[in-house]
Amino acid sequence: MDISQFFRIRLSTIRPDKKTAFDIYIHIDNKAVLFRRAGDVLFTDKIETLHSRDTGNSFFIKMEDKETYRSWVKEEINSDSINNKQKANILRESSLAIMEDLFENPDVNEALNESKPIITDFLHFMDQAPESVGYLLSLSGHDFYTYNHSLDVSIYSLGLGKVLGFDSKQLENLGLGCLFHDIGKRNVALEILCKKGPLDEAEWEQMKQHPQYGLVILNQNENIADEIKAACFEHHESWAGNGYPQQIAGNEIHPFARIVAICDTYDAMTTQRSYNTPLKPTEALTMMRDKLAGRYDPEMLKAMYSVLFKIQAA
Repeated sequence: MDISQFFRIRLSTIRPDKKTAFDIYIHIDNKAVLFRRAGDVLFTDKIETLHSRDTGNSFFIKMEDKETYRSWVKEEINSDSINNKQKANILRESSLAIMEDLFENPDVNEALNESKPIITDFLHFMDQAPESVGYLLSLSGHDFYTYNHSLDVSIYSLGLGKVLGFDSKQLENLGLGCLFHDIGKRNVALEILCKKGPLDEAEWEQMKQHPQYGLVILNQNENIADEIKAACFEHHESWAGNGYPQQIAGNEIHPFARIVAICDTYDAMTTQRSYNTPLKPTEALTMMRDKLAGRYDPEMLKAMYSVLFKIQAA
């Protein structure tokens, strides 16, 4: 199967009983086998059964149908036939599929341009239905891995950016900066990224290089905003000045990076990983406030409680 000719989708983005506008293929024995033709429908029990077995690597559409799929998702988001919670799930799951594709793209400029519709769709949905912010955020609870984590950090950050009063352009660049804040992990050894358990000292030293690696990658591409680069390069700096790689402190750290620092930690604490038990949202923020407070902008951390309220309300 030539994977470059296909685009992964999440089966959970397909609404039961609605005709699809594209052929769906399934990956079997390294071959793409036609699963459903355009115009067919999938029924609820079938989707639930298949989705429960879907790791995100099973279902595909042809690359030539990628824009058709995106248009189909937008039509769903604007539909009056489903509620906002269902729309939030479709939007998030379809965006996750796109993120997986983008992270494999060696052309970062192209990946950034391709990812702008993700942020635009999120912001449009948040404006269209303010309560949907909570729905989007409450969906962030899958197992931790880079694609998923980057998308979740972006969702949290958009929620926090809205609370802080950022304008539309700032929110767009904040969302993009968050999607690509860990792009430097491309240059970290795979066995370190996928290790099941805490890193040893040498592995940790290599992992700590990912902000620099990310800046190098972004600097090799044109027309990438400085604030996007800052979100990548400075997101492990500490408010108290004992972070990395520059040991800068307080307001020296770019606001985008301060937001990413909070959302990055929060997502890591509340997401299942191979070697930890996730904390409840209130437990995570309480620990960040009481035991890790020196790492974060105190006003932004306080604002994060407003985002948590939206999650709990959803």
